[in-house]
Amino acid sequence: MAATSGLTCGVLAAEAPLFYEGATDRGRFPVVHTERLSMARRKKIYEGKAKTLYEGPEPGTIVQYFKDDATAFNAAKHDVIEGKGVLNNILSEFFMLGLGQIGVPTHFLKRLNMREQLVRSCEIIPLEIIVRNYAAGSLSKRLGIDEGTQLPRPIVEYCYKDDALGDPLVTEEHIAAFGWASQQDMDDILSLALRVNDFLSGVMLAVGIRLIDFKIEIGRVYEGDFQRLVVADEISPDSCRLWDIKTGQKLDKDVFRRDLGSLTDAYSEVARRLGVMPNNPPAPGKPQLVN
Repeated sequence: MAATSGLTCGVLAAEAPLFYEGATDRGRFPVVHTERLSMARRKKIYEGKAKTLYEGPEPGTIVQYFKDDATAFNAAKHDVIEGKGVLNNILSEFFMLGLGQIGVPTHFLKRLNMREQLVRSCEIIPLEIIVRNYAAGSLSKRLGIDEGTQLPRPIVEYCYKDDALGDPLVTEEHIAAFGWASQQDMDDILSLALRVNDFLSGVMLAVGIRLIDFKIEIGRVYEGDFQRLVVADEISPDSCRLWDIKTGQKLDKDVFRRDLGSLTDAYSEVARRLGVMPNNPPAPGKPQLVN
């Protein structure tokens, strides 16, 4: 999600009725026609590569809609993958609720339906915060370290959020010089990033998944004369690298980046292991006419 002024924390729109095909109590995939009608009644605030933001039902809230779009290499590669938005929505809800239970503040309020969630509006700090536990991706390319090499300790990196520039890597000197965040902000951001890393690493390890790296965004929430920082945007396989501990199988967006198979199968496997969808979700059925 590119940095914008003012509101930038994802939130979902008004709770609208949805109709499902092949529905069970969890892991249902929606038929999107009624969602489109619902979205048409709302004011769009921002549309990114993977999500659309709408005005929320109450002041200070936003509705965050998860799209099926998949992008890589700064949107040079693009596809629409049915069901991806549903999976990212339920997985991000799972992680945000878990963080809240251990005292990590987030923008998340509640999930509204299978593709939308309600979040607090906040001012996004124009940085991507990347936490790396193992070498992979751009770190391996920059430093010539084999992918999968365990790092001596978690490494935290910062990228300036600007799609036109390709989200360049920046240092704390850049951040201070250009006033993107104060020193106190940076201390708080580092603390939040490492707490999120501890939580995600433990959750994933328990289901046989290695957390290679992840990125988060941080937002400022204003309460009177005071501000506090919260984890914003989303946490999902779109923003994490997840490898099966035994086989090394990739269960994240690298499946799409590197043409390694079905992205929805990979994300569904993560959701299945975490218990947020049934072991054998039914195949979507076809509508039937009723006389």
